[in-house]
Amino acid sequence: MSKGNKIDSETAEERNEVQKKESREMKTLKNKMRKYEKETEHLKREKEELKDSYLRIAAEIENLRKRLEREKEEYYKYALMEFLKELLVVLDNFERALESKDQEDNENFRKGMELIHRQYLDLLMKKGIKPIEIKDKKFDPNLHQAFITGEAEGVKEAEVSEEFQKGYSLHGRLLRPSLVKVIIPKKDK
Repeated sequence: MSKGNKIDSETAEERNEVQKKESREMKTLKNKMRKYEKETEHLKREKEELKDSYLRIAAEIENLRKRLEREKEEYYKYALMEFLKELLVVLDNFERALESKDQEDNENFRKGMELIHRQYLDLLMKKGIKPIEIKDKKFDPNLHQAFITGEAEGVKEAEVSEEFQKGYSLHGRLLRPSLVKVIIPKKDK
């Protein structure tokens, strides 16, 4: 074998080795590519499933929100139903008293009205509504609303001299302040 043929033969062998190596690398890369494609497909399916799940949950939440809103509206609409039924009993008694006014004397009519008034107050108290009491004639701006004010001698601090309209609280919270006349200390001129 000549020197030139020997070099060609070595070069051909080297080329074969390089081609085999490249072929192995190519197979490895193709296997990796198939593996990544499978993984990508799996991730795409998983993404679609998660998206579908998310959309269903979002729809359920929206339906729940709408249902709760409807129930809240209905609750506010009918929350006072039982209380109003009890008020109708008082109204019935007022109507009976007014119908019997012509038939009875004024004393019985007055007693009937007092009974209805007591029944009405009891109903309010049962629901947590209590009248605001004026204690020691002290004016409390948190409980009283000054309708009229006047000055007087001998008064050290503002005090209530007259109540025009009763105030009420609901479970300890002010519902309506008492409308009062307040006497304040006379100013020296």
